Amino acid sequence: MTFFARLPRIFVATLAATAALSLGLSVALPGRAAAEAMLLIDAESGKVLHSENSTKPWYPASVTKLMTAYVTLRAVKERRLTLDSLLTVSPNAVAQAPTKMGFKAGTQVTVDNALKMLMVKSANDVAVVLAEGVSGSIEKFADDMNRAAQRLGMVQTSYVNPNGLPADGQITSARDQAILARAIIRELPEYDLYWHVSAIKFGKRVMRNYNTLIDRYPGADGMKTGFICASGFNVVASATRNGKRLIAVVLGAPSGAVRAVKAAQMLERGFSNTGFSWLAPSLGSVEALVPIKAEPPNLRDDMCGKKRKRPAAESEDDDDNETPGTQVDNASPHSINLSNLRGSISKPSTLIGPLTPSMEPIVVFVGAQKPGTGTAVATAPAAKPKKGAALATAGGAATPSPKQQAQPAGVTAPAFAATPPAYPTPNAFTPTTASAPAAAPGAPAPKPAPKVAATKPADAKAKAAAKPATKPTAQ
Repeated sequence: MTFFARLPRIFVATLAATAALSLGLSVALPGRAAAEAMLLIDAESGKVLHSENSTKPWYPASVTKLMTAYVTLRAVKERRLTLDSLLTVSPNAVAQAPTKMGFKAGTQVTVDNALKMLMVKSANDVAVVLAEGVSGSIEKFADDMNRAAQRLGMVQTSYVNPNGLPADGQITSARDQAILARAIIRELPEYDLYWHVSAIKFGKRVMRNYNTLIDRYPGADGMKTGFICASGFNVVASATRNGKRLIAVVLGAPSGAVRAVKAAQMLERGFSNTGFSWLAPSLGSVEALVPIKAEPPNLRDDMCGKKRKRPAAESEDDDDNETPGTQVDNASPHSINLSNLRGSISKPSTLIGPLTPSMEPIVVFVGAQKPGTGTAVATAPAAKPKKGAALATAGGAATPSPKQQAQPAGVTAPAFAATPPAYPTPNAFTPTTASAPAAAPGAPAPKPAPKVAATKPADAKAKAAAKPATKPTAQ
């Protein structure tokens, strides 16, 4: 028997709690129910590095969309549809509550563009478009989601809808979300970019990701946030450093800022191998965590009750009801006031820095991809351009011709990196553009420089002198 095994359990627990508190982590002490569920695991091995209320049932909110994307991409891998398949916006999708893209019924969008809108904008209408496109209806898609959850061992999870809008039967746990995130990383490496797109551009609107760890916490590469009044602020976050990838889950945080910092604290602890883990017993694998039979906590009064000056929302400065005509959406998550965090957060500004974009906003559009554009960088069908003119994007800016797009910004399966890029990688996914657009196919060859003489040569010799000796070289 080891020395620590002979010590009283309460003494060992006190030592472990003191060590964790010294790192700024909240601790569940006897007789005190922690406000959040928290979990940190190693993505490769599934080993649990930190666990707190991780098997307590919880409302997932928009973290649900991770499973929506997973089921959709599994359908793509099984060739039941492709990333270029066109899906139609139904009246049922139009009826969904914000946040949403706000498309009219009958609008068509590719699977690729829908996934980008789903993961960045967290669009509830687009989640229904994907569900109906993959399985035919919300109910059938929910069945597919539940079958996938059972196959993965998510024993505490049940799904009713694809977007996480309030529903009594929509339940999960931090344990199950970590299992799902690990499955996504291991089974779908070719689609890794979807989880950490920092911003998308639709027309003149730029929509930034609600996950404030992306491009602010070194190594952050996923995955999804969520919020409803009953659940509080949730996040499933992943990050990679020196070939080591970790997954952090926070459910029920009091604000988006606290949610991000708590995830960053756990990730930092995992990367630095600190926390006096020798004081605590091994927590085993994420699958071995024992589920708790209980009702999920309802945080509606705390999040959206009369106690707050204003109801909480996914973004503290954006109530999820988008204002038409705005140039930038979801901008506030990247300008969090970190000084307003609770006292348990230790120097959060050293963990989450200023926004440093690793890529340009990826252009998304409605309608089919234009023939000959190669990847999803074109916009919805518009007026046919004149010969020699550049293709116009939804925002009105010129898009280079196919030959100029040496590094396209659109996403297709071959365009994904199998492993996430090292952080930071400025402009890692920025499309390369040429200084001048190429002429459209079939346009006349470029004319040589104008002749110096403004008038017709007087004689044959002058005429011969004015004519170029050889034909100009093609540009």
